[in-house]
Amino acid sequence: MKKDSNALPKKVLVADWQTLTRTFIRPENDAARATLIKYMEQILFGLHDFLKKHVGFTEEISLKDLADKFTDTLISENPEKKLADVITDLIEVIAPHAVNVASPYFVGHMTSAIPFFMVHLKTIVAALNQNVVKIETSKVVSVIEKQVLAKIHRLIYQKSDAFYQEHIQSTQTTLGCFIENGTLANLTALWVARNSLLAPKNGFEGVEKEGLQAAYRAYGIKRCVVLVSKRGHYSLNKAGGILGIGNQNIIAIDVDKDNKIDLDCLQKTISKINDQGGKTAILAIVGIAGTTETGSVDPLFKLAEICTANNIYFHVDAAWGGPTLMSEKYSRLLAGIELADSVTIDGHKQLYMPMTCGMVYFKNPTIMDAVTYHAPYISRPGSVDLGIKSLSGSREANSLILDSALKIMGSRGYALLIEHGIETAREFAAEIEKRANFQLVTRPQLNILTYRLYPSDLKEKFLKGDIERQITINEKVNTVNHEVQRLQREAGQSFVSRTTLQTEDFPGHDIVVLRCVIMNPMTNIEILRDILDEQEEIYQQAFPRLDPST
Repeated sequence: MKKDSNALPKKVLVADWQTLTRTFIRPENDAARATLIKYMEQILFGLHDFLKKHVGFTEEISLKDLADKFTDTLISENPEKKLADVITDLIEVIAPHAVNVASPYFVGHMTSAIPFFMVHLKTIVAALNQNVVKIETSKVVSVIEKQVLAKIHRLIYQKSDAFYQEHIQSTQTTLGCFIENGTLANLTALWVARNSLLAPKNGFEGVEKEGLQAAYRAYGIKRCVVLVSKRGHYSLNKAGGILGIGNQNIIAIDVDKDNKIDLDCLQKTISKINDQGGKTAILAIVGIAGTTETGSVDPLFKLAEICTANNIYFHVDAAWGGPTLMSEKYSRLLAGIELADSVTIDGHKQLYMPMTCGMVYFKNPTIMDAVTYHAPYISRPGSVDLGIKSLSGSREANSLILDSALKIMGSRGYALLIEHGIETAREFAAEIEKRANFQLVTRPQLNILTYRLYPSDLKEKFLKGDIERQITINEKVNTVNHEVQRLQREAGQSFVSRTTLQTEDFPGHDIVVLRCVIMNPMTNIEILRDILDEQEEIYQQAFPRLDPST
């Protein structure tokens, strides 16, 4: 190709103090400013339209092809691009291959649309750049965070006015803490439980100082275990590894037909442990208020009774279901949560906050003393330094986002979102049961359900077949659901996730199921019918003839 002699040479970008100062404090030039304003205005005031226009579901391109585009490992000495060009790349090159989690057809994971104002709040928090580890880098933000913690604590525990007046701004007590996510919140709860169980005594300075081996010697035990249903989140296994008790000691208890912890099995497990002559200590029992796979809520009140009777720490993982407490209509589903020693809630789930925001709350306002750390230059005793009792060090002020959101939405606003999800899930379950080629696997208690494509002719053959034939048919149905989910995802119009469960209908055998999480307020039964229609169409195209021998 002939070179254009009139073309202007590309300006070389140079990193020097003058350009660095200009870049640091303001847009490089009018073009950069215009580009920034153009896209930020769309995002700030038309977030969902922007996502629909610019963000893929995603576009049909393999991960390998994407990975091949991002293999450069050198950081250039001088700037590569101007701000305007970088922003354009983000919008036109990156965004189309991101996932539009805001689409009402995206119903497969616990990530959804956020209210448009969350972007404003996040932007302000980023601009303020407060570090809530220390009062000297946050000041009023730390005070506000303690107030927000008290509000959510009250939602859970419903203590008296006098209790909250005593503790809301106390430098000696702690109602909970913000942390990055539910995984770290669960870890924090079990960290506190471990240190409380293996506390200092008789010359032993406690597990936090002397370590697990010394603690076991001091208490005359060989191991600690945590009991949780087999639907427990894998973060609990991580906690077992990090806390040194070993993830094999996170003991999974069988579930009943409703995917809730089996209380008889739990009691038998406790009795078996107690019969070991005190060599095994139960660190905690974990109840789940909204399991990740099926949305089930364990019988929290019964679990609390068991924990009280056996003097066991009771933690509730309500990362998903906790905000249900704001619904007068459905808060009863979490009855007993107020008896928990600690509770996890995720803000970036059903409080509709941006990533990432986890929280953990404690019934006893002094129990977090078990994980207190001080340093002479930060987190000093008697201060409002929130990093004193937190696994996290430096972290952003996402408590400001939650505080603002609660004021904008009110508990009733959040309740409407929760109720929409629960009631739409019930409608969807009823629709699935009407369709001959589908099977509802787990009925929704909150707003998560599982189901599968199960062609009617295979259902009949399964019921009439012997065990070998049933295994063959089940494998065929598993293949159907695996492929339909994959093909629907690749088509990019809608998305449900998949997981593997075992059910009472076919005990001992894994079944592949489709998992639906109804969180987006724009998702309705018509959209869900479209998703089912698409799945049935994909099935018919991908499996035109089933093997008659099955």
